[in-house]
Amino acid sequence: MAASLHTARAAPTGPTTPTPAPADGDRLSLDARLAAVEAAMTVKLDEAAVAHEVRTAHIDTAPLDLADVITAPLTPAPPAPPAPPQTYTTPVATLLERAHHRMETGGWCAGALADEDGAHCMLGAIRKEAGGDRGLEADAVSVVLDAIRRRFGGDVDSVPSFNDAHGTGRIPMRMLGEAASMADARGL
Repeated sequence: MAASLHTARAAPTGPTTPTPAPADGDRLSLDARLAAVEAAMTVKLDEAAVAHEVRTAHIDTAPLDLADVITAPLTPAPPAPPAPPQTYTTPVATLLERAHHRMETGGWCAGALADEDGAHCMLGAIRKEAGGDRGLEADAVSVVLDAIRRRFGGDVDSVPSFNDAHGTGRIPMRMLGEAASMADARGL
């Protein structure tokens, strides 16, 4: 009996002759075919939605309270500023690295130690990061001035005048990075 069921299922159920292609006058445009497919899919989705409702009607669910689900604050906290890198271990080099990071994240300005937006010039960033240690600040400024003079010649008279001579902070920040590397090489 099992063999007869197997052979019954194996028999082809569809037509065995190919359907003829429609004549040129019977062909539908692409838009018409897409509309027909969309209508057929809509019918199938509606049937699936009804079937789902019937299958799940017996399931008793309690209403969901969003206060139980949402645990994040309604107003997001501002992102924490990135931590300054810690490439160097010597005091002057780390100070210059922090000053570079301050200018990179807070902005660069000219003509003042700091502006109302929190941007700093080279000296302002060094002074801010030195935290009142005037000796450390003087050593850092000396290394920066030496790095500037090595790169641009000996006629630069001060760090503030070099900073203010530029239209953007790209070169002053680069000089702080070079000065940090120089201070580390000198063990400062």
